This record gives sequence, C-alpha cells and structure tokens, in this order.
Amino acid sequence: MPGPKKGFAKPQDAKKTFFRLMGYLAPYKGLILLILPALIASSSAGIFGTYMLKPIINQITGLLTTGSKDLTVLLPNLALLAAIYLAGAAGSYLANRLLLKVSTGVLEAVRCDMFEKLQKLPLNYFDSRTHGEIMSRFSSDTDTLRELLSQGLSSLLTCSITVVGVLSMMFILSPLMTVLVLVMFVLMLQVVKVVGKKSSFFFRKRQAAIAASNGYIEEMIQGQREVKVFCYEEKAGQHFRRLAENLRQAGTGATTFSMVLMPIMGNLSYVLYAAAAACGALLSITRGVDLGTIAAFLQYTRSFTQPLTQISQQFTGLLNALAGAERIFQLIDLEPEVDEGDVTLVNAQENSDGSLREVGEKTGIWAWKCPRADGGADYVPLLGDVRFEHVTFGYDPEHKVLHDISLFAKPGQKIALVGSTGAGKTTITNLLTRFYDIQEGTITYDGIDIKRIKKDDLRHSLGMVLQDTHLFTGTVRENIRYGNLSATDEEIVAAAKLANAHSFITHLPKGYDTMLTADGTNLSQGQRQLIAIARAAVEDPPVLILDEATSSIDTRTERLIEKGMDRLMAGRTVFVIAHRLSTVRNSNAILVLEKGRVIERGDHDELLEQKGKYYELYTGMFELN
Repeated sequence: MPGPKKGFAKPQDAKKTFFRLMGYLAPYKGLILLILPALIASSSAGIFGTYMLKPIINQITGLLTTGSKDLTVLLPNLALLAAIYLAGAAGSYLANRLLLKVSTGVLEAVRCDMFEKLQKLPLNYFDSRTHGEIMSRFSSDTDTLRELLSQGLSSLLTCSITVVGVLSMMFILSPLMTVLVLVMFVLMLQVVKVVGKKSSFFFRKRQAAIAASNGYIEEMIQGQREVKVFCYEEKAGQHFRRLAENLRQAGTGATTFSMVLMPIMGNLSYVLYAAAAACGALLSITRGVDLGTIAAFLQYTRSFTQPLTQISQQFTGLLNALAGAERIFQLIDLEPEVDEGDVTLVNAQENSDGSLREVGEKTGIWAWKCPRADGGADYVPLLGDVRFEHVTFGYDPEHKVLHDISLFAKPGQKIALVGSTGAGKTTITNLLTRFYDIQEGTITYDGIDIKRIKKDDLRHSLGMVLQDTHLFTGTVRENIRYGNLSATDEEIVAAAKLANAHSFITHLPKGYDTMLTADGTNLSQGQRQLIAIARAAVEDPPVLILDEATSSIDTRTERLIEKGMDRLMAGRTVFVIAHRLSTVRNSNAILVLEKGRVIERGDHDELLEQKGKYYELYTGMFELN
C-alpha cells in the first residue's frame, strides 16, 4: 500500500472561497431578509442615540445659562433616546437569534456534504492520508466556520453599517473635523493591511500544524500496543515534541499578529480623540460651534474607531475561517470514485426453457443484468466464475506490485493464495473488489469484465472477512446485520450459529442486544473475528474472500469454527489468504506468489510432489515472512 503523504494544500483564492461559502446561505434568504433590517436597527440605535446628545446637552447648557430648574423640557428627548435604544436592543436580539439558526444550518449542510463525499471517494484517498488529517476538516476547520458565521459576519456587517452611519453624521455635524478623522482612517487601513498579511500566513501554518499533530496523536493511540511492545515511547515523545514546537511557533505567530491589532488601533483612536477635541475647542472659540455639537462629534469619534478596531480583529478571523473553508471545499471538490459500469445485480427467476427473467421479490437466484444496444437486456446467472488474465498492477504506476498475473476460480472452487509478505496476495482481492483498478489485463466475473459491473452490485456479490476486524458502535445484532441490512432476526441468529458465534453471544450480558463500543474492545479478538464471519454469512454471497480470517483465533477456536466455515464455503467460490498452511490443505487449487508473480499452482499433494517453494514453506524450510 502507498504510505501516507504529509503536507496540506494551502488557501489560494480567498475571494472565490468567500462567495462559494455565501452560496450555502441561499436556502436562508427569508431569514437573511429579516436579519439585515435587525442589524441595521441595532447599529442605527447607537448612531441616532449619539446624535441625541446634541439637543440634550444644548438644552442643559441653556438651563444653566438661564438659571432655570425646569427639567421637564428634557423629557421628550430623553423618551426618544430610550425608545431608540430599546429598538436597538430588540433588533440585536432578533439578529443574533436568527443568525444562530442560519449558522448551525450552514454548518450542518457543510458537514453533510463532506461526509457524503467521503463515502464516494476511492480507497486510495484514505490510504494516502492520516485519519487525523481527514478529521481536522470536521473539527478545527468547521470550528473556524462556526465562529465566522455566528459572530464574525454579523460583527463585520454591524461595524460596517456603524462606520458608514457615523461618518455621515460626522459630516453633518462638522465637515472640517471629519477630514481629520479620515486622515487617521487611512493610516489605520495601512496598519490593518500590513498586519493582516502576516496574520494570514501564520494562521494557515497553524492549521497545518494542528492537523499534523492530531494525525500523529490518533496514530499513536491506535498503535499503543506496538508502541509499548517495541519501547517506542521515548521516540514517539521526541517526534511529538517537534510537532508541538511547530504548532507553538505557528500559534504564537498567529496570535501575536492577531492581538497586536487591538492595542495599535486603540492607541490610534486615543490620538484621534485628542486631536478631534483640540480641533473642536478651536472651532468653538473661532466659529462659535455649540457644546452639544462638539460633545456629539467626540462621541462619534469613539464610535468610529471602535468598529474599526473590531473590524481589524474580525479580519484575521475571516482569513482563518476562509483558510479552513478552502480546505473543506477541496475535500468536497475531489473527484468521486469513478463507476462507469452498466451491469447490475438483480433478483431472477428461471423460465421453463431455462432462461432467466428479472423479478422484484427475493428468490434466492441472482443474475447479472447486461444492457444491450437495442434497449433490451441479457441475464447471466451469478455463479462465481472469476478469472484474471495477464493482470499487471501497481498502487504507484511506476512501481508494479503484480506482474502478468493469470488465474481462474471456477464456481464453487476454493482457491488459496500463499506466499511471503508483500507477494501480492491481498492486492489480488483488492482488485477483485475494485478498490483499485488494474493498469493492464482483464478481470472477468461470470464472463463479464468487472469494469462493466457497477461497483455497488459487484461488492454486493462478494463477502469479505479480513484479518483486521472492524466493529461499529452498536449492538451485536446490528453489527451482524451490517452484512445484509434487510436480514431478519432469524437470519442473524442462523448466521451466528453457522459461524459458531451464537454460543458466546447468548452468554453476553444482553445477548444479541449487547452494545459494542470502541471497535468491540469488550470482546476478545477471537469473538470479534467470529462476529465478522457471521456478518459475511448473513450476506450469503456467491464469492467469499477470507484474508487471514483465522489468524487472530487460537487453535481451539479455529477448530470450533472449522465446520461452520466449511458450511459457509460450501457451494461458493472462495479466495483464502492464510499464513497457516494447514488451513489451505483442502483447497481445490493453491497459488504460490512471489514478488507479484504466480510461480506455482496445484492442489496440496501436487505441490508437495513438485518440491518447489510450497514444499519449502510447508516443511518449514522457508519462512513465509
């Protein structure tokens, strides 16, 4: 198998990614039409509330000048001010509540799109990436999107509305003082631009470092037995410390440039406020500008720089979120597993003349439905005749694993594949299931090129029991039913009995309803393997692939399931990969592979008489590994 590839694709087109992300908002157009007015109301409340300072302060100044104590003249403006802020609070609540609904809906759609694409990707995608790298799309990358959608975008919109509104009101109050504010605004933009570039670089670097460390952690957790057996703890710690140091450096850089914007913008805002106050005092002396105008303008100055500071903070968060979104879209845009087949697997019934016809109900008879050019179809009985003809293949096209392989398995035959590790035994089964496609030669199934058969239908006709058994979170019953989702409880029990798993299952705390978690760690390795065999049995496939199926089972358990396995294999075409040569003695044909080539073929007795490689393997003169 190809080894995992390190590294990450980095964001390249932030603009394209942003507009594509906005495309996920299309189903929420109605809500957005409510959110925008609510945000405008929330932002406008602060703008008009600040303007109300002018008449109120001027009224107070007038009272002080005349010596009047009649404060009732302030009540209309104070009531209007209260109404403005109440409307703003209502708008803010409505906008935040609706934004929460929109953001969670968009994240749900993104996660579903990613998961659905994962189900359609070819196996080599998973072989070439760590689990942690893939999971980072669902964890850290979607977290950055959540922050952007739930807080970042609303903050950017609110701050933008505030900046435009405040700037307009400042022009109304004093165009001359507004020019001073705009000069400082240009300076702030330059600071944001310079610091933002640095921040974007380190945020991308941090995302890559997080994915690398998560992938390594997951790999070490899964391989803890091997780590401890080979005393690899110190080396693993050293390697992780290097990954952690890379993450620390990237995280420090990202956080530093993100946090430095706030104090810079804050200090610039104080300078601006002081300059505006001095200018206001000068205008009051020289042009008689009233105190209410100056007070309102100074408050607008603070209101103008505060949203700019928030925008600068959200800017780095936006870049971080777009970096994660682009990685998500790279996954969604991957080419799915190609399936050009047109031959399907159907339920069939035999006519009086021996031909087959398609029926809707389950009959126990299966046939390949092969479309014809005239719109009709031919029906080929599913028998399990498998043939490899001059097959050459390499996971990497430049490095071949199989060389000119030719073999056949007639219906009902048991074919054993033996040979040293890396000889190509498992690769043959990977090609039969079309986890990978061959570069040269042909593979036929009942006389049909398997490239013509739809992959789902092809795999429905195959049962597999692998050396590394994977059990899913769920009950024992559900794990067995995974082989045939329409299987009844009676069929599940029958399959378990066939695999001799029924006895130990009934002794579990809740029998078939016992919950399995963490890949079935509450069961022994042999019990997990028996469930996998039962899962294959309930599928009732015509072709069965046993890849080291009994390698994890002790000799006593192996004898226990031997009869059940014989019943399971009866009448089926079976491919067996085994290191225990005692398990392949009764095979119809044994193929000995060496460096991707078939060097011997025959039954057990014939190969012993040849005194070749099989003889050496069987007598212990040559080790399999």
